[in-house]
Amino acid sequence: MLVNPRTANAEAQISDIQAATTTLKLPLEILNASNDLDIEVAFERLKQLKMVALIVEADPFFVARRAMIISFAAQNRIPKIYPLREFPDSGGLMSYGTNLVDAYRQVGRYVGQILKGEKPADLPVVQLEKFELVINLSAAKGLGLTIPPALLARVDEVIE
Repeated sequence: MLVNPRTANAEAQISDIQAATTTLKLPLEILNASNDLDIEVAFERLKQLKMVALIVEADPFFVARRAMIISFAAQNRIPKIYPLREFPDSGGLMSYGTNLVDAYRQVGRYVGQILKGEKPADLPVVQLEKFELVINLSAAKGLGLTIPPALLARVDEVIE
């Protein structure tokens, strides 16, 4: 898992993935990166470990460097799952996470309510409800992967 240790929710994301990998009895290596050089070092470590997949933490730092991350995945034929659809839109394999457009709409609703006089403390805490699975078939083909039809049937969007 590629993680930015400077992110406020990094520990929570690490805890979640540790629980999942423990349940599934899968190995887990946490690769920390908070600058471009750290990303390159993490990629080299990933190659040394001969890991077969990588999960990228939901972090604006990684979104801004998605071309670099996607390029590494393609060059090294390492399947990666990303937290946002912006990654498969940019050539990455797949993403599962919240929809940023939906999140921004939710923020807009809050702002609208506050501008109409609501007190922020009186507004309910809302968790995003829409999660989406996006798969880029061109990226899968480039990695030599065949996506099972049963999985394709459950995908929110397939990018050809």
